[in-house]
Amino acid sequence: MPWRECNPMDERLKFIARLLDGEKMAGLCREFGISRKTGYKILTRYNEIGLEGLTDRSRRPYRHANQLPIQVEAQIVRLKKDKPSWGAPKIRERLSRLYPDVHTPAISTVHAVLDRHDLVKRRTRRRNRATGTALCAPSQPNDLWCADYKGEFMLADRRYCYPLTITDSASRYVFAFRQHGPTSVCPSSTTPSTTRASP
Repeated sequence: MPWRECNPMDERLKFIARLLDGEKMAGLCREFGISRKTGYKILTRYNEIGLEGLTDRSRRPYRHANQLPIQVEAQIVRLKKDKPSWGAPKIRERLSRLYPDVHTPAISTVHAVLDRHDLVKRRTRRRNRATGTALCAPSQPNDLWCADYKGEFMLADRRYCYPLTITDSASRYVFAFRQHGPTSVCPSSTTPSTTRASP
């Protein structure tokens, strides 16, 4: 059986119609799955406003307690347009000197106002990317050696091993292979084992 679609306006209308037919509030609220307080609120809105009272109301607050007065915001924008090189700290300082009796907004608030009016240029940060040393192409064996950690893997005794290899770049000959454990487990005084690879 498919789900029956319902919208809140229709449900409130059915609720009011059944209330007006003489049904009891408690039983109806239980059937519609709402509290009695909500049921009485719906009935009061219907009695005061009519059908318009059954529509969804905006949840937006009537006023914002910390909203910046329009005059202060306009003054911030005016100061920035007069002095384009000034930033939020300097504009805030100027506001506090011009209007000492008015509460001065925080630097972040001044910056938010400037940003809202597109008066702030965003700096693009350069990401520092690590670059390694470029390797030269070796012409013969022993011209260039490479040292490389090969990552980590778990040993049979559930400890991690970090292998280090030293190879010749031209011949790919492995000169040394050393296994290292984590620094918290293996103190620097222990000597790692070294294995020489055959050609």
